[in-house]
Amino acid sequence: MKFTKMQGCGNDYVYVDGGREEVSDKAAMAVMVSDRHFGIGSDGLIFINPSDKADFEMEMYNADGSRGRMCGNGIRCVAKYVYDHKLTDKNPLTVESFGSVKTLYLETKNGLVERVRVNMGEPELEAEKIPVKAEKKGRLINDKISAGGKEYLMTCVSMGNPHAVVYVDDVNAVDIEKTGPCFEKHERFPESVNTEFVQVVNRSKVKMRVWERGSGETLACGTGACATVVASVLNGLTDRKVKVELTGGELEIEWNEEDNCVYMTGPAVEVFSGEI
Repeated sequence: MKFTKMQGCGNDYVYVDGGREEVSDKAAMAVMVSDRHFGIGSDGLIFINPSDKADFEMEMYNADGSRGRMCGNGIRCVAKYVYDHKLTDKNPLTVESFGSVKTLYLETKNGLVERVRVNMGEPELEAEKIPVKAEKKGRLINDKISAGGKEYLMTCVSMGNPHAVVYVDDVNAVDIEKTGPCFEKHERFPESVNTEFVQVVNRSKVKMRVWERGSGETLACGTGACATVVASVLNGLTDRKVKVELTGGELEIEWNEEDNCVYMTGPAVEVFSGEI
């Protein structure tokens, strides 16, 4: 199987041209290639397929083999792959993921993509649609939750996948290996959850660490950065244009007031290609 390793802010995936490679058990393949000791090493596996709804389809699997609905860093790298490898010359282009179509705007240099701006769509704020179990219907802003024997306040947002945003004084002080799983498998999240631990620097910048369902702590999470900015606006902590500092780099996020869509801009990097 031919593959290409790519990363966006250190959130790395193995990419495979689904139009050329046939894989019978994609979930098992994702587990194998993601292993950083016995495989290629990644946060998951992404197939780039033909699509009837868009220019291409992104079929994403987490490191544990579970299917992912959306990946913000991953979809930017899909755009770079198809443009750099001459599968398309469109700009902007569209990519389908789990039935949802996103529009991507490419920033190129010397014929290669360096950065991508993605319209990530409108955030979902209704508890039952995220989904998260709650005593009341509607939005969950600064909602109390007990996890790992401690009480937290969380704001819940879906960007195609569920997120719980928790504010802390110092992101580096969070014992994420202990706390992350307590949120991920919490009974209030029927489909488990991605958890963002966020430190507000000022109204235009935040720091964030993320525990992703199915992958553990990753160096970045694009949908998580989008959810963080939405939550920060709802809590009155930041403006609508925010730089999100992640462990692996920086993303620019804007929650546009006119169309209610969240726009994410960030790098897309090809690391190496090979055969396994």
